Amino acid sequence: MAPATAAENALDTFVGRVQDISTIPAIALKVLDVANDPNSGAADLKDVLETDAALSARVLRCVNSSAYAVRTKITNLQQAIAYLGLKQIRNLALTASVSEMFRTEVGIDPYRRTGLWRHLVAVGICARLIAKRRPLANFEDAFLAGLLHDIGIILLDQYSHRHFRELIGRLDQGRPLCELERNVFGFDHCQLGEEIARRWSFPENVRAAIAHHHNGVMYRGEEVDIIRCVAVANLICSLRGISSVGRNLVQIPLWAIQGLELTKTDIVVLAQDMDSEIQDNRALFEL
Repeated sequence: MAPATAAENALDTFVGRVQDISTIPAIALKVLDVANDPNSGAADLKDVLETDAALSARVLRCVNSSAYAVRTKITNLQQAIAYLGLKQIRNLALTASVSEMFRTEVGIDPYRRTGLWRHLVAVGICARLIAKRRPLANFEDAFLAGLLHDIGIILLDQYSHRHFRELIGRLDQGRPLCELERNVFGFDHCQLGEEIARRWSFPENVRAAIAHHHNGVMYRGEEVDIIRCVAVANLICSLRGISSVGRNLVQIPLWAIQGLELTKTDIVVLAQDMDSEIQDNRALFEL
């Protein structure tokens, strides 16, 4: 076995620090466990959510928002799961729990944690929209992959804030974000996110999107369409001013656009339709 490189050592050390002080709320990891288990069902998800009354209340508030147009108010999780289905409630629960990572505002112009959160939710919404129109059967998985695709960025911010400030100071160089990250940290947010996702047992399609949303041209696995949806959604949101770090450094992912057989007109229409999608799902940004 070849000796580990300096970059690999740097990544392993960083991941160890994150593992020692888990950032993602425990309830989110329990929800992911249910999502990963093919033998789990609605009752299992309900049991997990009921251990956190505040989270359950936030999920129910979102279910009763204008986004889902319920005719009669839904008052319990069993009704919510029956109405929206297991995957949508899973996504709402994860959105609500992961949002806790962004509660403490930190501003390093042009970056804001709240701006990164808005980017993650918007990419999730847009990835789901693209997946529906392709159409892909697992479009709710596209939302989850989009929501978590940049999880590595918030971890860099929280666990190495001094170096993260240095990174943000270099954004005006105009180089791709991953390249800047590798220069500062020795690894990038995709590599960090992929390793954390593996250790925390994220679903395979989410792990693939985290790892490859900036460069999926060489990916040959089964999750290629999810990766493409997230990559195109990332582009659209960044072009519309909803970027991860306050600057649009996203390179056009031709491999994803061509793979999904999207035309220039398709991209324009998707970008236009994002406004109404975000408005309809505004409750997600406030969870």
